[in-house]
Amino acid sequence: MKIRHVRAIAVFGIALVALTGARGSGGGGCDNSSSSSSGGGSHRDDDSGSTGGVSVPGGSSADKAARDITIDECKYDDATKALTAKITINNSDSLDYDYDVTMKFTGGVGGTAVPATASESAIAVAAGASETTVLSTPYTGSGNGSEYTKCEVSRASRS
Repeated sequence: MKIRHVRAIAVFGIALVALTGARGSGGGGCDNSSSSSSGGGSHRDDDSGSTGGVSVPGGSSADKAARDITIDECKYDDATKALTAKITINNSDSLDYDYDVTMKFTGGVGGTAVPATASESAIAVAAGASETTVLSTPYTGSGNGSEYTKCEVSRASRS
């Protein structure tokens, strides 16, 4: 093998390592624009039907817990007169965890509806398993609750 081939392979390898290593620090990624306030997590906008995950650099316990949560559904339940969020917690770690989750419901034109929250504690998720649960809070507003079209994880932890 000629020296120029060895040099080209070495340069390619260094560039690959540099680009791959930068992803963990928030650089080099394709979509680091998704974020939500307070603790990361996922959000659901029923108007668009999309669920977005969040890449949180660093690695605190709260960040890891928020990344494990996916919001499957966010809605006003007319039968129970409550705001509900169906979530799935995927524990891909090798340890069992209990998750504490707080969900924030928002909406209205320009986000004018007063935010509401729902919390759930001690959601047990075994190592390598997933659990689905529903967080809900009574709707106390004067309308029909349909203005609450968005929800996001405002706080998450695992222990």
